[in-house]
Amino acid sequence: MGGFFGIASKEEAGCDLFYGTDYHSHLGTKRGGIAVHRPAGFLRVIHNIENDQFRSKFDADMSTLNGKTGIGVISDTDDQPLLIRSHLGDYALVTVGAVKNTDELVKRSFEKQRLHFSEMSGGGVSPTELVAALINQGESFEAGIVNAQEAVQGSCSLLLLTNRGGIYAARDKWGRTPVVLGRRDGATAVAMESCSFPNLGFTTEKYLGPGEIVFITAEGYEQKSQPRDRLQICAFLWVYYGYPASSYEGINVEWVRNRCGAFLARRNPLQLDFVAGIPDSGIGHGLGYAAEAGLPFKRPFVKYTPTWARSFMPQNQDQRDLVARMKLIPIQELIEGKKFLFCEDSIVRGTQLKDTIQRLYDFGALEVHMRPACPPLVYSCKFLNFSISRSEFDLAARRAIRELEGDHPGDLKPYATFGTEPYETMEEKIRRRLNLTTLKYQRLDDLVAAIGLPKDSVCTYCWDGSEPGE
Repeated sequence: MGGFFGIASKEEAGCDLFYGTDYHSHLGTKRGGIAVHRPAGFLRVIHNIENDQFRSKFDADMSTLNGKTGIGVISDTDDQPLLIRSHLGDYALVTVGAVKNTDELVKRSFEKQRLHFSEMSGGGVSPTELVAALINQGESFEAGIVNAQEAVQGSCSLLLLTNRGGIYAARDKWGRTPVVLGRRDGATAVAMESCSFPNLGFTTEKYLGPGEIVFITAEGYEQKSQPRDRLQICAFLWVYYGYPASSYEGINVEWVRNRCGAFLARRNPLQLDFVAGIPDSGIGHGLGYAAEAGLPFKRPFVKYTPTWARSFMPQNQDQRDLVARMKLIPIQELIEGKKFLFCEDSIVRGTQLKDTIQRLYDFGALEVHMRPACPPLVYSCKFLNFSISRSEFDLAARRAIRELEGDHPGDLKPYATFGTEPYETMEEKIRRRLNLTTLKYQRLDDLVAAIGLPKDSVCTYCWDGSEPGE
């Protein structure tokens, strides 16, 4: 998905920009970039982070990142920030989200403005460059950003660093991704993850609303465009993507995960030896389950992170499975002869999970129960790049439906509705494929209740296919 951080300060801000951007490393795997504004102009640094941590790649650049205002990004798509020259002035731009109508927008630009776009190494157009072209169509930065928000289908939140040193921050028009402002004496920061604030001395000042635009300086911020009425923040942020120490709309991630686990425990009580969580995002859910059920929480496998990259980074499925296998180390003394349940954030494809479950049996587990913290993923996300799956049939739920109905299933709603016969048949097929003793997904109403926002304020499309207005 990606994440960004920006700062405007009365003092040198390079160190804060470095660490603030680094606190978003869990959101992306391909590129990291930083741009600072100085009297002589912009300084930009971009590195490939597919096989190295952000800190190790940018550590040597720390001494050169001198400036009082800057923006940084962790990207899953393209090289960022981009440096742009336009009639609006010079600026640096970073974007996060997913432009789902790229072809349409590029064609429109070819026909009406006769623009050209550079091609990325993997083919296609840089979404950040495309957004810059949309901004440049405006008579002001504010008008240009609104134009980009209106034109993009999917989502696009952005930071725009001007040659005056201030930063425009804009949240996508449905608020699918979070943007939050922080303040300390003499400085203003903007981020996607509020966990980037405490250790840099910032306190949370404001969560931007959907479509809201602000202009940030060291003295504070000025609202340039008011928020829209309808919020559709991605619920999966609390389930998986978000860092436990972060909050969105004032609601902490770890607190929600604990509540998710508690709901799971209430629905299907079991006699168990202990509860576990798949590291890392399943741990918060597992702790909530264990506390509610009055059971001990243990770690039958631990995650080895010093040298292994994130399991979904490699494009090749076999490589991803190998990385996942090498990272999780089982502890036989905790597994052998035991009946236990583990919580996981979700079941996406299930390929790595199947291997993990088999290894538990190989180490002597008597029973292995699973409780995902969200419902089955029946629909492929069309608003954010939340999964690298090439096809909807990569999803474990859709594969099960395909086995039941063939390549062209009818109405998917019954499979996305808890308690229906198709739903239970699908759930059972997934359980058998994974070789679990029991499998019970989280109910959607329980997940929404755990988050604490109204149902129509969170995007639940991947689970129930609902869109704004439905």
